[in-house]
Amino acid sequence: MVNHPEFEKAGKQPGLQVWRIENMDLVPVPKNLHGGFYTGDTYLILNTIKQNSGNLQYDLHFWIGDACSIDESGAAAIFTVQMDDFLGGKPIQYREVQGYESKTFVGYFKSGLKYMVGRQGGVASGFKHVASGEVNVKRVLHVSGRRVVRAIEVPVSWDSFNQGDCFILDFGQEIYQWCGSKCNQFERLKATSVSKDIRDNERCGRAKLFVCEEGSENEKILTILGPKPDLPDAQTEDTKTDASNRKSAKLYKVSNASGSMSVTLVAEENPFSQSALQSTDCFILDHGSNGKIFVWKGKEANKEERSAGMKAAEDFISKMGYPKHTEVQIIPENGETPLFKQFFKFWHDTDQTKGMGQAYVPNKIAKIKKVPFDASSLHKSEAMAAQHGMVDDGKGEKKIWRIEGSDKVPVDPSILGQFFGGDSYIILYSYKHGGRQGQIIYIWQGEESSQDEKGASAILAGQLDTELGGSPVQVRVIEGKEPPHLMSIFGGQPMVVHKGGTSREGGQSKASAICLFQVRANPAGHTRAVEVDPVAFSLNSNDAFVLVTASGSMLWLGHGASNAEKNGAKKLGSILRVDLSEISEGAEGDDFWSALGGKADYRTSERLKSKMDTHPPRLFACSNKTGQFLIEEVPGEMTQEDLAPDDVMILDTWDQVFVWIGNEANEDEKREAVTSAAKYIESDPASRDKRTPIVTVKQGFEPPTFTGWFLGWDHDFWSSNPLERAMADGATLLAHMLEEHPYVTKDKDVTSSLFIPPAAASCLNKQVHYSSYLLGN
Repeated sequence: MVNHPEFEKAGKQPGLQVWRIENMDLVPVPKNLHGGFYTGDTYLILNTIKQNSGNLQYDLHFWIGDACSIDESGAAAIFTVQMDDFLGGKPIQYREVQGYESKTFVGYFKSGLKYMVGRQGGVASGFKHVASGEVNVKRVLHVSGRRVVRAIEVPVSWDSFNQGDCFILDFGQEIYQWCGSKCNQFERLKATSVSKDIRDNERCGRAKLFVCEEGSENEKILTILGPKPDLPDAQTEDTKTDASNRKSAKLYKVSNASGSMSVTLVAEENPFSQSALQSTDCFILDHGSNGKIFVWKGKEANKEERSAGMKAAEDFISKMGYPKHTEVQIIPENGETPLFKQFFKFWHDTDQTKGMGQAYVPNKIAKIKKVPFDASSLHKSEAMAAQHGMVDDGKGEKKIWRIEGSDKVPVDPSILGQFFGGDSYIILYSYKHGGRQGQIIYIWQGEESSQDEKGASAILAGQLDTELGGSPVQVRVIEGKEPPHLMSIFGGQPMVVHKGGTSREGGQSKASAICLFQVRANPAGHTRAVEVDPVAFSLNSNDAFVLVTASGSMLWLGHGASNAEKNGAKKLGSILRVDLSEISEGAEGDDFWSALGGKADYRTSERLKSKMDTHPPRLFACSNKTGQFLIEEVPGEMTQEDLAPDDVMILDTWDQVFVWIGNEANEDEKREAVTSAAKYIESDPASRDKRTPIVTVKQGFEPPTFTGWFLGWDHDFWSSNPLERAMADGATLLAHMLEEHPYVTKDKDVTSSLFIPPAAASCLNKQVHYSSYLLGN
């Protein structure tokens, strides 16, 4: 095994480490310069995560600049393989190409990526802490991107500017953020994040930061750039990708058994079978049509095959004619990512080998802590509300209508919680959470409900939403996909779904002579009882069942049925007004099997208990503006700031999909929001259930089931201007800093007209002058 002094320091504790390749050697990059990359160089980036088990998990990236030499690129690849080997082969390896970095990579740098040209200021001065008064910089950075913010160094000339973007003029001790007349507030906010990062980290706070609007340039800008000419409009930027290609993939086997590397097609259509992956070989999962290639390394594959994974991927990309910037991930067996596993049907995680820990969970959800359900403290925890789908304890006010023809008819309160699979319903639920009044409109559509009634339910729900001022959350629910909260609102009784309904000819369907109900509980203990075909094949060892016949009724308990399901089945007996005799699985009599038409095989395997590790939450911006379904994932840990008011966003928590509609989104996007969500589900490579509930949420009226996925949700976030708030943050930090550091002195030349104050407390020396920390207006 090759050793290197830097390897000894790698991955010892959680956090991000960055190395630059200099003269074919690894040189660490200081933390305050993370996120800045010279386009003529290559870098190694290691992110270490501590799992709940205490084991360490690694993401290892090598980054290639546009102008780097072949030798440096080769050195980075070699160091990556060597570090992977040093860390026991556990890291997920990524190849990153400038401008086309993976979402995992850009998620490390929420303040944006900065690309610097040339080597001047790199080794010589760019990687050292710069003292106040010694900064000698003159550069312009073009800031672009809404989700992935990139600041690219461009020539210091008006020719580099346009009206639709923000630019940063970095003159060392003075930094100017120039905002084009046609750039929007969200872009300005992202540019401010980059500007403050340069000031606070690269300059350790020893620089003045100004914001300048187009047409209000000061004398210094005009002196350096010259008279301002007429500028072009915004450059078009295709930041979203066509989602129509994201579903299809192919699987290839990589082998060098013959002495030379060969690739053989294993399966040309997903979902794949997990058994196709053999521990003795390496495989390529080809998702190149969507810009990604995965290399899976079997734990028993020979060293040559495992070490040549990146080379095999690059050769494969060339052979297939894919762009050179195609993303590459190298994944060890038992370290598969959710994005990899989504291409396989019924993925099963085997028991992990010692030191490997739990299955890989990406860094973006590392801070979302699993919260067990506790109804008594539900009102205090939005994270609990989100993870368990509960806005409250279900005791709020409710009104229910059944769709009959083109009208909605109130449901008799005496049959609250009973539904018919041949009908559609509207449920209005009102609740309070943290002193805030909220309303939910559930649109429940039975599996056998007619298309006319389903359409009428959507229209009537829209009318009800308008009558209530547009504030309710709308949730479309397909039978069988009821969210936990809907199941909780029936006073502790099970939600019951009968076969038939009023949409049948002749009015209300008559009850069958023999009825079988399947009873299943969610993690909160709320149950749903659904009438199924009265045959043995319908049974399931994980659940409880109620069999109703003319000669007597029985409660059948599967081996895996919970106490909540047993209690729910007993309550169903009371609702149906029948006396139940209890039968355990395996102790059935002939009368039981006779009522079901004879004994037959049924499901006995255990069901998956938890989905959050396998399917972590993801946030997307979606659009159909051009006629194509376009999608862009938000990188890194999800924050409230990622929700752009002029966009429609999709939050995918697997069991349900939220559509968040910003107040400034255009009417076409608002109208097509639910359609976009349905297309998102349909195009998912994981072959998602098309019945997955779609929840429509409007900006400012987010329920706790939505807000709980975001750390530190602020209900007043949009009541003030986010850009002004970003500018004020430094002043708040400065006030705390002055209290904590009495040795800070105040100079006489302080001016109150300078703009955004720095937040560089981490870079303070014991003698810091107040003039370096400029108060806002």
